[in-house]
Amino acid sequence: MCPLIRRRTLWIARAAAATLCVAAAVSSQAGPREQAKRLHDRLAGTPPTPAVLDAMQAKVAAGDAVGAAMQAMTDPAFYNTTVRELATPWTNRDRSQYADLNDSTATVIGMVRDDVPFDQALYEDIVYVGSSAATSVAYSQTDNAHYVDLQTKRIDLSQPANLVRATQSGLPGSTLGAGDTAGLMTTRGFAQAFLVAGTNRAAVRFASLGMLCMDMEDFRDVSAWPDRIRQDVSRSPGGDSNLFLNDCIGCHAGLDGLAGAFAYYDFDATAGKLNYTLNTVQPKFLKDAGTFPFGYQTTGDSWINYWRVGPNAFIGWKGPGSGSGAKSLGTELAQTRQFSECQVKKVFAKVCYRTPNGAADLQVVQTLANSFEANNKSLKRVFAETAVYCMGD
Repeated sequence: MCPLIRRRTLWIARAAAATLCVAAAVSSQAGPREQAKRLHDRLAGTPPTPAVLDAMQAKVAAGDAVGAAMQAMTDPAFYNTTVRELATPWTNRDRSQYADLNDSTATVIGMVRDDVPFDQALYEDIVYVGSSAATSVAYSQTDNAHYVDLQTKRIDLSQPANLVRATQSGLPGSTLGAGDTAGLMTTRGFAQAFLVAGTNRAAVRFASLGMLCMDMEDFRDVSAWPDRIRQDVSRSPGGDSNLFLNDCIGCHAGLDGLAGAFAYYDFDATAGKLNYTLNTVQPKFLKDAGTFPFGYQTTGDSWINYWRVGPNAFIGWKGPGSGSGAKSLGTELAQTRQFSECQVKKVFAKVCYRTPNGAADLQVVQTLANSFEANNKSLKRVFAETAVYCMGD
């Protein structure tokens, strides 16, 4: 048997074994009906109907707790509330779950509902929009009224007839070609929050926070190669070069190396839209050049990952290591082991009402991350398996 296939088979077997062990342990404390109700409560946050509870109870009693969890996720509240609350903090700088629905959040809801491989959230030409049957307000490149209307009317986004998959490049007025899209990172909602003004470094930072569960300080590596640090960063802040060498370089060496992927992107706050200027670097990348004229001058949208070796090797990089544009950077981030573990940790905190804590929880994070990778990056399955693990809490 091919080693890769053998490893994948072992991952699936271990995940299944863990699920059965947990279910067996919980069954000694609560009966199948109580377990089924706990699953539904954690995933949907609403009481199940008697018929649904009966069906879930039968599945739990038959040893198919994951199947029972999958049935709980057919409740509209799972998508309209649970998944929405999970995704919304990724789309705003305050990281609040109470922000308005936008195209970024709606896309996560649609991807989970349709079981789209979730790594595509960082590189695919994908967006979910309301159907004409759900709203008369058309999608716009210059405002969020389309999604606010869906929100105001309480449209059920669990229904494929109401929320449909589209391509960002195919939306009216888009300045993006299919090769210029990068999943959530090129949606209007993400751009409005993280590609507006500034230097576009925020796009890397918040993509990492949302998808790798790591802030820039977590990557800190003063040994990383500094040749991509831009001209706007002083090499002697406050007249002290040691501060740059022992502090600033730790984040900027890697961050500036990656942020070049967004050199052609800018959110125009006046027009309210994302602009993409092929082969033309946005002026924000060249401002404050006089701070250190000998620093890196951005001339294109190439990027390089200087965090692949050294203290950040634990992230499990598997992607290209360098490239051009946001799409290839998204592939670099999405193919990491850290991406898989981060999705599990976020779902764990959502459905278990706590962060993973202790040896047992941390081992389950690894097991569920293995299952996520072995099951075509299915975030829906992560929800199901995590809820089964926590239903005895």
